[in-house]
Amino acid sequence: MPHFNYRNNTLLAERCSLEDIATEFGTPCYVYSKAAFTEHYLSYQRALSDVKGNICYAVKANSNLAILQLLAKLGAGFDIVSKGELQRVIAAGGDPQKTLFSGVGKTPEEMAFALEKQVGCFNVESSEELLALSEVARAAGKTAAVSLRVNPDVDAKTHPYISTGLKDNKFGIDINLAVEVYQKAHDLPGIEVVGVDCHIGSQLTQLEPFLDALERILMLVDKLHDLGIELQHIDLGGGLGVTYNDEKPPAVTDYLNRVKQRLAGRNLSLFLEPGRSIAANAGVLLTQVIYLKPTAHKNFAVVDAAMNDNIRPALYQAWQKVQVVSPKSGKNRQWDIVGPVCETGDFLAKNRELSLAQGDRLALMSSGAYGFAMSSNYNSRGRAAEVLVDGDRAHLIRERESFTDLIRGEHLLKEAAD
Repeated sequence: MPHFNYRNNTLLAERCSLEDIATEFGTPCYVYSKAAFTEHYLSYQRALSDVKGNICYAVKANSNLAILQLLAKLGAGFDIVSKGELQRVIAAGGDPQKTLFSGVGKTPEEMAFALEKQVGCFNVESSEELLALSEVARAAGKTAAVSLRVNPDVDAKTHPYISTGLKDNKFGIDINLAVEVYQKAHDLPGIEVVGVDCHIGSQLTQLEPFLDALERILMLVDKLHDLGIELQHIDLGGGLGVTYNDEKPPAVTDYLNRVKQRLAGRNLSLFLEPGRSIAANAGVLLTQVIYLKPTAHKNFAVVDAAMNDNIRPALYQAWQKVQVVSPKSGKNRQWDIVGPVCETGDFLAKNRELSLAQGDRLALMSSGAYGFAMSSNYNSRGRAAEVLVDGDRAHLIRERESFTDLIRGEHLLKEAAD
């Protein structure tokens, strides 16, 4: 993570001390690097610069308005999976017409809202959804641009919870049935068929699954062409992995060069939906050691961040590096980094060799994606603050939740009158 480095024995985000940020904004706290988000997005934009298409950032990875605003100003489109995410894109200054609406469970109300806001394309995931969208569009007197998400039955070789392209997964339309569904879509009122979409999973560190899926998609494109159904774009989704520990994912340029070779000579625009690879290594989660609890069998460092702040280790057995913000000399011991939530699964890291003291601030690295976005109020804990660093300035982009925030919308029962 080149934008998070030690200087004078203190960990910095760009040119801001994480100690100072923790002191000013408290912990737990998510800290993001503007330069890192910019660099990661531009790596895709530059690699795609010589072909038609767009980079549509996956809002679910990190949906803070300031992050979406930053990416919108860089020219990003967006990949959304709910009405709320579309509302966030609009509030942040993003362009609905450069937005793809994905997701297996779009409601008619969400469809109508997206049509009203002129969303660029719907990635449709079932025949039933297609029929519902046709009815909503017809009733509104509008036409919905549609790309069918097909399931190519490709093993992404990733964690089963984030694998999405196998026939056992809930996502997409069986590629063997896709031609039939495309023919149906072509004849439906209120529907304009414009593309094909495929997303096989997340945190992929090899190119072969991507390229295997692409070959199967191109065979489908050719079958549709023979039937007189011409597609305008191909959407390969996201999923490119990042380095959390010792993973070595392919470079964006290597990936896109291989894709562009296979698309050469075809009049197809190329869309991508990266999220993790833009956000993950652009952020850290700051936390503070409350207590050290060594036992005969295990040493526990109890910190003020918990599984409600970052559920990835508990949910996915995710590994994230832990760094002491201001390391001191001392003997390393093996620690489990655990939180205050009443669950045995409440841990951020296990078996880490660290020299720790009570009060130390720790940085859980690679926390920019699916950290705050998946956080909750479990155990009535307010969600963390979020800070965006720009050079030597730190900007609060989300306030820490208060008790008032926690109970907003709740109501006590009124006692019946005697």
